[in-house]
Amino acid sequence: MSQGMWTSAAGIPIRNLWVLLTYAAGLAQFGELADGDVDDTTELPDLLARYLCDTVERRLKRNLSRAYKPEERVLTRVRGRINWLQTETRGLLQHGRVACQFEEFTFDTPRNRLAAAALRSAVCRVRDSATADRCRSLAREFAAKGVYGIRPSSSEMRRDVIARHQREDLHMVTVATLALDLVLPFEDEGGLKLSRLERDEFRLRRIFERAVAQYYVREFHGRDGWAVYPQKPVKWKTSDHSLRARTLVPGMIPDIRLDRGDTRRIVIDTKFANVLTPRRGGGHSFVPSNIFQIFAYLASQSGCGSALSDEAEGILLYPSVGVDIDEYMTVRGHKIRFTTVNLAVAPDRMLAELRSKIS
Repeated sequence: MSQGMWTSAAGIPIRNLWVLLTYAAGLAQFGELADGDVDDTTELPDLLARYLCDTVERRLKRNLSRAYKPEERVLTRVRGRINWLQTETRGLLQHGRVACQFEEFTFDTPRNRLAAAALRSAVCRVRDSATADRCRSLAREFAAKGVYGIRPSSSEMRRDVIARHQREDLHMVTVATLALDLVLPFEDEGGLKLSRLERDEFRLRRIFERAVAQYYVREFHGRDGWAVYPQKPVKWKTSDHSLRARTLVPGMIPDIRLDRGDTRRIVIDTKFANVLTPRRGGGHSFVPSNIFQIFAYLASQSGCGSALSDEAEGILLYPSVGVDIDEYMTVRGHKIRFTTVNLAVAPDRMLAELRSKIS
């Protein structure tokens, strides 16, 4: 296996990358995965832009949501409350004007501004002119409603709480955030047009890790007695320690933990890397640091009177394109499995492989 195999997204079909993105971004909850006109020649920014346009068009057909927005203006008649301090200090009354504070029912909300910003940004990113025209046209529709493409701050988005019954707004915000944050403009490299996502190993690693976690949450949590805990910290079970040890020992956060009642526990750590590494004397081996890490997650919890922890299983899950591995060993009562999921097969089969790991 080539050591540089995972330096980019090369070898992962765009449809599979899209499936990973939909899970990683939480879009799977809306029941939309790899639908649409997708093939291996499609650039990811174009795919995201088309999906964004479809989502926004559906939202516009049912009218955008509005909210009351605090405003302060100088008017010729009273509206809402008079700001007497501003009115007096600026001498407005002498000119027949007053400073007023009021609330206006407007489309210019953070969630709508986020969608408008995503559309305006997509115009500059896509290669397909028809898709760019759709984004430009929809951005103009937002502008006609008084919503311009200035992205709201994180604090504004936090204050704009989306209620449970506003599922369509949540969908639009999720897609807009994905379009803005996960794909950056095209850059030339070696004469090839590649999105930064395809060249950014760190970002791709995060997508893979989060996608796997969200897949298990969606497909297993609350079913057949399973409970799924992504990124749940694990505490060291110490019998004694020095004064500063607790502050100096690093924390442990496995990617995924699955519990089936009090009968079975599986700890999964995903690794967007080669499953094998070359040995100094020739041949290949599993990566030692990965083994030490998963064993620390398991062994640090055992011996405390919990059968669930004493017999917990560990899975090191790697991606593969053409090279598949599924091996295991049992160490001190803990079964540790080294396994891969093939990202080059059809999406349904890729997801079926992920499901088969919990067997």
